[in-house]
Order: sequence, then C-alpha cells, then structure tokens
Amino acid sequence: MRTFVLRARAAPTDGQKLLAGIGGEAHPEILAHVLMNAIFVAQSHREDVTVYLVLESTPDYSRTVRFEPREMRGLGGFDERTLLARVAKALDASRGMGKEEERPVEPGVTVRTVSFERLVQQLSADHQLFLLDRKGVPAGEQAFGEAPCFLLTDHIPMPKKTLGSLERLGATRLSLGPRMLFASQCVVLIHHLLDQR
Repeated sequence: MRTFVLRARAAPTDGQKLLAGIGGEAHPEILAHVLMNAIFVAQSHREDVTVYLVLESTPDYSRTVRFEPREMRGLGGFDERTLLARVAKALDASRGMGKEEERPVEPGVTVRTVSFERLVQQLSADHQLFLLDRKGVPAGEQAFGEAPCFLLTDHIPMPKKTLGSLERLGATRLSLGPRMLFASQCVVLIHHLLDQR
C-alpha cells in the first residue's frame, strides 16, 4: 500500500473559492494533478494507494480529504474541474464540523478537520514516512517497507518548524534528483520506482 499526503497550504477550505481559484495564485489545480497521477493508470485506476489532500487556507480548521480508490465508485472523469469538484464536494460536506471530526462524503472519500501535523503523527504509527527533499537520500538507494507514506507540498515550501517535527517522527528525506519538481511529477516517479521493485 502506498500513501501520498499533499499539504496544500494555499488551498481554500471553501468549495466555491477552491473552484473559483483555478489558475489563480492558490493553484488548486495542483490537487487535481496529484489525484490524477496518484490514482489513475491507462483505462483503469490503482487500488493500492491512499491519497490525503490537506487544505490549509481556512478561518477555522484545516480540511483533510482522503481518497481510497479501492472503495470508490468512479470519479466521473479525471480532468481538473471534475477532480476539483470532488474535493469541493468534500469541503461542502465539512461545513459546521468541529476540530478533529470526520464525515463520509461518498464511497472511498472522507473529510476530516485535522491538521497536517496531526495527520502525519497518526500515520507515523504504521507507515514509513518520507519527505521529498532534493538533498535527501537518493530514491534508488532507499529501501521501502510495506506501507511507505510520501509527504509532499504545494508551491509553498514546508515550514522549518514542521521539518523538525517530521524528523522527530522518523521521516526520511528522499531525493528524486537535483531539480525541484511538481508534487504530481514526484508521484509519477515514486509509482514508477515502486512498480519496478
């Protein structure tokens, strides 16, 4: 099982604002690209993956939307707007939720009011954590266990204080090469790497 966590620090937790922001400074399309590359393959989808999108531009609590393809009944397409509409639906379902609550949205999709830090802390109990970093261990030299979890961010870098807490949780810095890549490109390279093993 592979897990991807995308921390989208600029993405709004309001569904309408998310959709209206396509092509704008918040770059919500990053969410769609990560979903597309994490879940879909030609004429099918992966069932051995879980994707968490953590949206943080909010007046109250971060929203974490979890996608589990093995339980999903189809997304109705994989273009940006269709995928972001599914995220917006989850955000709409989260209205009125208190801190650290969870709601089902549809089969295979849930939404929680949980922060990135808290989510990763919970995942660290049974996942091998990897933080993508150009200066990390080359991915080709890294051994992966049965439940690797890859931590990604949008165009806003991970805060320094978060880096320290991730190290305390045992996260390994993992490099996919010397160039800074889009999160969705990292997902493709990670899938390829793991598919070869």
